Amino acid sequence: MSTSTAAPKARKQLSSSILLWVRTDQPRQTGMDYWKGPHSGIISANRGLKEYRQIHVAEDNVGRWPATAGIATAIPHDRKIDGIAEVTLKGVLSTLQGRKQNAMAYQDEINVFRRTLLYAGLPGMSRWYDVAPGEPVGSRAVIYVRRRDGVSARTFRKLVNTQLVSAMAGTGLLKELRTQTFLPWSQKLWDTPNVAHDNPEDQRFHASVMLGFADDAARDAFFAGDAIRGLSEQLIPLAATIHAYDVTAALTYVKDARVLPHHEA
Repeated sequence: MSTSTAAPKARKQLSSSILLWVRTDQPRQTGMDYWKGPHSGIISANRGLKEYRQIHVAEDNVGRWPATAGIATAIPHDRKIDGIAEVTLKGVLSTLQGRKQNAMAYQDEINVFRRTLLYAGLPGMSRWYDVAPGEPVGSRAVIYVRRRDGVSARTFRKLVNTQLVSAMAGTGLLKELRTQTFLPWSQKLWDTPNVAHDNPEDQRFHASVMLGFADDAARDAFFAGDAIRGLSEQLIPLAATIHAYDVTAALTYVKDARVLPHHEA
């Protein structure tokens, strides 16, 4: 695979990620279907949304990132997520427009989830990169990264937005690339009732990367390639944990501030 040192053009966004764990007192698919159906309608009606996507991850996810000495790449079973709500806002005042729907979502979470954790950033801390405009995405993976103790947030953001993005885009395999770097996690941002929000400091994440590929074969080649193994070695001084999940579906319910009549896959 070829590599490049130049990062692709980015479109800066205001977005957040909510990590989700479905209830375990019912079949997993029951929870995933409820999230895909009734719960999606509550979120989609939020007038402050520019985009709303549900990221469904595979049930069997042990960690796709290549094993690297000094970096935790195996996903612990008790912290393995079931999905992510990827919410992109129109602007900084959009939270005011969505207060009614957020209140409804608070009450509905107990019907489907057992734990929810919201990670947020300031405007521009989320970046959607133009790696292959208009080309279809047939396979995806999502990565969550925890920075190493002693590494500053500024240094870490620079790592994600330059070194990491350039190395990944330079493989030539990506059809989609989205990055988010997060503010320090706070339960107050999404403190829903009757749902767990336990998030010990040593379990918190500081960035996510969404990767899209033409197909599963391209995804497999990406993670097995020399460029990613080399990048992983370079990340040892800065990253303590890299959890890479296979994605089974990325469902879009709101696009360009418009609620879709039916979700797009």
